[in-house]
Amino acid sequence: MSVSLHQPVLLRETLEALGVDARPDGRWLDATLGRAGHAMAILEKSAPHGTLVGVDRDADAIAESAVRLERFAGRFELRHANFAELADVAPPGSFDGVLMDLGVSSPQLDSAERGFSFQREGPLDMRMDRRQGLTAAEVVNRCGETELAGIFWKLGEERASRRIAKAIVAERRQRLFQTTTQLAALIERVCPRSGRKTHPATRVFQALRCHVNSEGCSLTSGLAAACALLKPLGRLVVITFQSLEARAVKDFGNERSRDYEFDGPVDVPELRRPRSPELRWIERKAVMPTPEEEATNPRARSAQLRALEKLG
Repeated sequence: MSVSLHQPVLLRETLEALGVDARPDGRWLDATLGRAGHAMAILEKSAPHGTLVGVDRDADAIAESAVRLERFAGRFELRHANFAELADVAPPGSFDGVLMDLGVSSPQLDSAERGFSFQREGPLDMRMDRRQGLTAAEVVNRCGETELAGIFWKLGEERASRRIAKAIVAERRQRLFQTTTQLAALIERVCPRSGRKTHPATRVFQALRCHVNSEGCSLTSGLAAACALLKPLGRLVVITFQSLEARAVKDFGNERSRDYEFDGPVDVPELRRPRSPELRWIERKAVMPTPEEEATNPRARSAQLRALEKLG
């Protein structure tokens, strides 16, 4: 099997936030294994007694990681599962640290056949787990104009969502969308680049990927499950690449670290009830890549790391 190159982002910062040095015999969960860049570093740092469970919904990632991690045989196990299934990985209180790296891996982006990138022509797929049926092509070719606009706005924060959705519906009357470059070209016609650094299709492709893979729901349930899987004083480290994910992590951390609770959607100070917080922030403010890392790994530019510790 050929093993793809992959450069993990914020690697030093991740190991520090997890506290791997302080737990040489720790048990770790990499909930977004990818191509095992972070997992390999955790196992190296925690040698010879540290152990790791790696989880990913992408079968290709599991297969490649098994090859990469061969030299750590006996110290790791891999599971083909989604965030929503994290609660089934181990009993509560099993891990000293949980890592969730929410980015699309470089091999996924670089593989045209996976359909994640508008820069490479391939089928309009975008499924993280190819066992599922729904593809990006089905979303683009079957959803109504209003529904498409809602997906692009809510999941991609695309300001031209309505205009793009209208153009898609008009275009597919002539021919259905089948490839990534076909969709990207249409979006660029509707929203010319006009000197912008980012491609006009960036947010739409992000939104489609999130919708196809139900990433919002999976993240919400995954954060809660990860928290339950931590031992007291265990660390939860999350790396995000888009504002919606970052907001979800901040909201989760703020809610779990409060020393009070309240009913309803509005926090009225007079109606607060005291409670013991479950977590505390280690890194509330986002840790960003250094200029040196951004120079060597451009895909790290939008990465943000946040970390929480479970209270005893």
